[in-house]
Amino acid sequence: MLWGVSMTPEDRIHALGIWQGPIAISPIAGGITNRNYLVSDAVARCVVRLGTDIPIHHINRQNELAASRAAHAAGISPAVIHHSPGVLVLEYIEARALSPEDIRTPQMLARVLPLVRACHRDIARHFRGQAMIFWVFHVIRDYAANLKASESAYLPLLPGLVGRAETLEEAAGPFEIAFGHNDLLAANFLDDGKRLWLIDWDYAGFNTPLFDLGGLASNNELSEATERTMLETYFDRPLTDDLNRRYTAMKCASLLRETLWSMISEIHSSIDFDYAGYTAENLARFDRAYQAFEQDQ
Repeated sequence: MLWGVSMTPEDRIHALGIWQGPIAISPIAGGITNRNYLVSDAVARCVVRLGTDIPIHHINRQNELAASRAAHAAGISPAVIHHSPGVLVLEYIEARALSPEDIRTPQMLARVLPLVRACHRDIARHFRGQAMIFWVFHVIRDYAANLKASESAYLPLLPGLVGRAETLEEAAGPFEIAFGHNDLLAANFLDDGKRLWLIDWDYAGFNTPLFDLGGLASNNELSEATERTMLETYFDRPLTDDLNRRYTAMKCASLLRETLWSMISEIHSSIDFDYAGYTAENLARFDRAYQAFEQDQ
């Protein structure tokens, strides 16, 4: 279906032609690469995600669709109800999104880790079609090149940041490869009171599990002791110096990627969000993490 440029999101949702009777539409807050809506008709409630490919962020909606289907087949994510260009309609789960404070509790982290492990272990068995790789060090280099081409205000910082990324890439190997979510923000975990769900597969692709674990820790500001518990629980063995070195490098890379993502979004995103503040926050967190990484080398 082709939409006119003047159509509102509500018009686009009405025009999908999949609804049973009149519908009610309400925005869902929080999306910073999509616009999300809760839609109710006479039969059910659904989540509608509106978003086209975003090449500068390496987001491909066909990959997101394939990952969403595979994640549902693996029992991790809600079902896909409908898709068309720029639109993904998902089963609505009556649940609350987690907060970083939730994930920092031992009880919730103990529930989150099996879901992350299932993502890494099971989704690839169900994934169909061409699959992507999410290699954070390539993403960092590509973001830096785009920032340079855009004459970003952050241009003076880029050589130092890219140099640090190269150091981290060397320190983080050798690499185990699994299917990763690659965006483990607290809000992407839903708790329905009985079980957890993992949603939003914009950045899904093959990667090292340490990237997801590093992102889980950095996005939710886990303490050093909690990070150790996370790693020993996930790998089911005591933490070694080698694993800790590789993990710390990938955690730093996760923070650097988030920083550059925000720098790019300051220039290119039309979504109402304080990207400049988000950049400053993540750059400070990356600097602290990298200093700790250097001290441990």
